Amino acid sequence: MESEKQYIELYEQEHDAICAHSAKALNALREKAFTCFQTNGFPSKKAERYKYTDMQALFAPNYGVNVNRLDIPVNPYDVFKCDVPNLSTSLYFIVNDAFYKKVLPKAKLPEGVYVGSLKDYAEDNPEFISQYYGQIAKNEDSVTALNTMFAQDGLLVYVPKNVDAERTIQIINLSRADVDLMMNRRVLIVLEEGAQAKLLFCDHSVDDQNFLATQVIEAYVGQNAQLDLYCLEETNYKNTRVSNVYFNLDRDARLNHNVITLTNGKTRNKVDLVFKGEGAECSLCGCAIEDKHQHVDNNTLIDHQVAHCSSHELYKYVLDEQSVGAFAGKVLVRHGAQKTTSNEVNQNLCTTKEARMFTQPMLEIYADDVKCSHGSTVGQLNDTAMFYMEQRGISEKEAKLLLEFAFINEVIDKIQLEPLRDRLHLLVEKRFRGELGSCNDCQLC
Repeated sequence: MESEKQYIELYEQEHDAICAHSAKALNALREKAFTCFQTNGFPSKKAERYKYTDMQALFAPNYGVNVNRLDIPVNPYDVFKCDVPNLSTSLYFIVNDAFYKKVLPKAKLPEGVYVGSLKDYAEDNPEFISQYYGQIAKNEDSVTALNTMFAQDGLLVYVPKNVDAERTIQIINLSRADVDLMMNRRVLIVLEEGAQAKLLFCDHSVDDQNFLATQVIEAYVGQNAQLDLYCLEETNYKNTRVSNVYFNLDRDARLNHNVITLTNGKTRNKVDLVFKGEGAECSLCGCAIEDKHQHVDNNTLIDHQVAHCSSHELYKYVLDEQSVGAFAGKVLVRHGAQKTTSNEVNQNLCTTKEARMFTQPMLEIYADDVKCSHGSTVGQLNDTAMFYMEQRGISEKEAKLLLEFAFINEVIDKIQLEPLRDRLHLLVEKRFRGELGSCNDCQLC
């Protein structure tokens, strides 16, 4: 347990400082999380859900942690400009792992909707936070336990009953430091009955440092509520991101979740989704474009606990050079979850002999009246299609780009926000051309 030792010692030494800069509702779960982490440590590659990513290696370097909440000298509104055409958003920032409290007036939200500091809300409404915080993000996962140990602030998105948040809520996660830094981001999303919200998370690195980000998102989607959650990563090869996302879907709830990795170093995304009420449905989509020595691992678990629910999964990878991709998705249909509909698809392109893809779609079914399917493919570019285009004057490079672009577009087309979808079509094309993996209108100064 060499990698764990530094985090155990840091927590023991800085426990008082960690708690002093947080809220009681968040502090209440730290000791239990610490005990679980101390007992279990990071999972090895022998653990089924972590067999494709070496967690010990990811957490072995000695990163700094901003325990005393020192101010970061940055105004994100000055250093980051985002202007996706026709996508009018309510814009907020997370600088490392703290909510940036200076919000522009145009971010005004409907009455009752809260988007802001988790710590501040917990201080004023501890009973509300205790009802949700840490209830579905369990400490059995050591990354979640580590995040719960160290998270001092975070983001709360709360939409009350029958309220439509209307404008897209855009959260920019900025990594900013003069030294190598570890950050622990925490997000709590609560949509009450009949509520609707669209969230866009964008990850960016401001400085040329080594960053390690743990992220835990807990999302409660109430009865007949709808959540669209889009996550876009555009960092760099020095960035390591480990994200655990937990969803609870109540009766007739609807969820669209799309995670897109354009540029990164090493990324591990885990999604746990539980159907708590009948008639709910979800769509989980993801895509990754990798080259050099990049690594992207997506692991999903969809738990059908009740009847009459539907789930759909589509993940696609394009791997170049010595990059590594992994997808493991499990659909669990429990006893009594009759009339379940589920389909799970993972498709992948390896454009070099050195690229590696690991794929493991799984079904575990204990009900007899269901419609479930799963499948995966790993292949190379179609030689016939390449030859056809080259015979008509299209260069080999351009033909390769067109096939890759067409392959990945199926995931992009699942995005419901038309302006974002159009911009991502352009970003994906730029990424395949080897150009900077960010849009011309998104600038880090």
